[in-house]
Amino acid sequence: MQTVLARHNGRILGNGPVTLVLAHGYGTDQSAWDRLLPWATRHFRVVLFDLAGCGPGGADLFDPRRHGSLYGFADDLVALVETCCDRPCLYLGHSVSGMVGALAAIARPDLFDRLLLLAGSPRYLNDPDSGYVGGFDQPALDGLYAAMATNFSTWVAGFAPLVVGVEHPALQEFSRTLFSMRPDIALAIARTIFQSDLRGIIGRLTVPAVILQPAEDMAVPLAVGHYLQQAWPGSTLDVIPTRGHLPHMTAADQVRAALERHLPLVDAGV
Repeated sequence: MQTVLARHNGRILGNGPVTLVLAHGYGTDQSAWDRLLPWATRHFRVVLFDLAGCGPGGADLFDPRRHGSLYGFADDLVALVETCCDRPCLYLGHSVSGMVGALAAIARPDLFDRLLLLAGSPRYLNDPDSGYVGGFDQPALDGLYAAMATNFSTWVAGFAPLVVGVEHPALQEFSRTLFSMRPDIALAIARTIFQSDLRGIIGRLTVPAVILQPAEDMAVPLAVGHYLQQAWPGSTLDVIPTRGHLPHMTAADQVRAALERHLPLVDAGV
């Protein structure tokens, strides 16, 4: 266990009877969950970790070939859950980690009791042919990649406020973790995420899911939440009345309330 955990800068906190795995999104690290941790560790055994390319030592873990698709991140997750959980776990994945969890659950449904996707998306590109609204068109993404490659720090300064979406101390925190990524790795992961299309795998999912969708999110429009709920067998959509792509950082109380509507809670102490 220690080797896999250490590889991802992992931690296990709390002593609840059920394990909750928390997986952060792009540009953040496990510190993104800090505002939810006091609640989570009171009810669950919590597993935290950093995705490849993120957090301290993330650059050493990133493999351009393995992590050139979301399947590589899903393989990482399967290895972590296999090691840290002796029974099916609850999984909460933010943004890209939502779909990473979905891929892992297709490969190993026995490892997961339920998936919770917070602002997750199977495709960020609009698809006019099918009428799918993902939120971005290709010229906008090409401009984003060019800006990242030209001046990463300037790009972070402009991108971070758009993603956070509200005035909040989380803006400084998100800017810090995004800026701490190695620029070439940040660009590579951004391309992998934004060019992915996982709509075709949704119907293969057998693990039940809760789709937690911010009401206003520049990265993931509300239409994406409705799409996922309709395409994912056994899923539930819960629209959180928040603005921005990082509600667990900017509106933790509302996210906690949503989680309490869907998760079995036992007060196990800290």
